[in-house]
Amino acid sequence: MLGRYLYTLLFNLLIPLLVLSLLWRSRKNPAYGQRIDERFGYVRSTRPYTRCIWLHAVSVGEVMAARPLLERLLKDFPDVALWVTTTTPTGSDTVKRLFGDRVQHSYCPYDLPDSLARFFRRVKPEMLLVMETEIWPNLYKACANRNIPLLLVNARLSARSYQGYARLGRLISDTLGLASWIGARSQQDADHFRQLGAKPEQVETCGNIKFDMQIPAGLDASAAALRQQWGKRPVWVAGSTHEGEDSAILHVYQRLQQQLPDLLLVLVPRHPERFATVRQLCVEAGFDTLTRSSGEPLKPSTQILLGDSMGELLLWYALADVAFIGGSLVPHGGHNPLEAAIWGVPVVSGKHTENFTDMFPGLYASGGAVQVDSATQLYDHTLNWLQDAAAREMAGQQAQAFAVSSQGAVNLVMQRIHLSLDQAQTHNVETPQTAGC
Repeated sequence: MLGRYLYTLLFNLLIPLLVLSLLWRSRKNPAYGQRIDERFGYVRSTRPYTRCIWLHAVSVGEVMAARPLLERLLKDFPDVALWVTTTTPTGSDTVKRLFGDRVQHSYCPYDLPDSLARFFRRVKPEMLLVMETEIWPNLYKACANRNIPLLLVNARLSARSYQGYARLGRLISDTLGLASWIGARSQQDADHFRQLGAKPEQVETCGNIKFDMQIPAGLDASAAALRQQWGKRPVWVAGSTHEGEDSAILHVYQRLQQQLPDLLLVLVPRHPERFATVRQLCVEAGFDTLTRSSGEPLKPSTQILLGDSMGELLLWYALADVAFIGGSLVPHGGHNPLEAAIWGVPVVSGKHTENFTDMFPGLYASGGAVQVDSATQLYDHTLNWLQDAAAREMAGQQAQAFAVSSQGAVNLVMQRIHLSLDQAQTHNVETPQTAGC
């Protein structure tokens, strides 16, 4: 196809810039400059296996979303290796932290025929599960050529993403036609995929597997131990914050302290490269700030605990009386509110939540969350819940009930995975593939 040929030519021409970009980003995060060979398909296995399922999750958000599905895959297929790829170092770190040697991991190869062929020769997956929205023409074609089922899981397309893909016309429609199945998060997402060219029979609305998240064993005990250390101080958690939000949050916190002098703010920036900058903002504002990475215990005088560690956001939400979900006061599309709601914590967000249209509207309607348009409204709603224990408890219960009632998507996805694997094995009886990597 001419479109894919031109796309591949352009991608090849951009490779030097992509590598330079990795090296440039490695100035702040050295991990970007490491394992570059994996992005060209040069991956290594740590143990032999005979069967393999490949799951791709771009970064931290997608890995966390995939967690309940990966746990179910490990349970249902104990003799099948799971190979998880990511694109970012933070995603890579999250895979290693959550799953250790229970899965194999590498960066995802670039969408180039040679890099993909190299990866397939080494890994030999019998199925590819792609989380959320990754439409790569050469990857989809490579799977189709090898009779490898490709399932787009938890598939989502915001209005903005849909418009961007729609400009590519037939390249995208032909690519989507190669997918074995598209499990959309919502009816709107399903409609967007069909409008891009996916066949009606390819697309099924399954719900969001993020609702199926489970509280990790022992985390509630860890939270209880910290709560005992901290005493009875009220706790406000601002999680996954982006540039432009931290200053507003510090201003609101300063006002809240006038009413609640012992209020503790747990501030958790979304990206590790911003940890130092946000800490400096806290110090310059005159707050007694403790970093999680210091390992020091909280003191009565500590006003702000900066969550400059990876993978502890669920812990911080477990300790919260009220939670603010970042990426929503500024136009970043918001982040997952269920990480707070599952603990029974009421949620406050800004108006930019378009990446979670299947979560926030229902959460607002349940009474478990409120949307604010300004720092003043953020102050008003947060103070109301912090001062009114009965209202706070009721909102938290409603948030938790909404999160629990929406679970079940993983079961639907697993049914499709089992079916696709059975069909693939039947087909491959005639054309067996050599196992290994």
